[in-house]
Amino acid sequence: MAKKKPDDDLDTTTSFADMNVDGFKWYNPNAKKQDESRKNRQKVSRKEYWAMVRGAFAAIAPFIIISVLMFSFVFLLAYFWLK
Repeated sequence: MAKKKPDDDLDTTTSFADMNVDGFKWYNPNAKKQDESRKNRQKVSRKEYWAMVRGAFAAIAPFIIISVLMFSFVFLLAYFWLK
């Protein structure tokens, strides 16, 4: 008796690109494109936009502050060491 091969769980049949390419046997010229998602875009008010911008800066600020502080520390350390 031959052992059964286990199912491959890695193949999820997920495609990350449009597979409807001219020249393939499954090409369908009448297929809908993903441009419909652009039509369904919601408008963002000015207040919401600036809230998103402030949130982005709040998320990046700790990294920028830590980088500037570390650069300053290394610069001061080198300054006093070579003085």
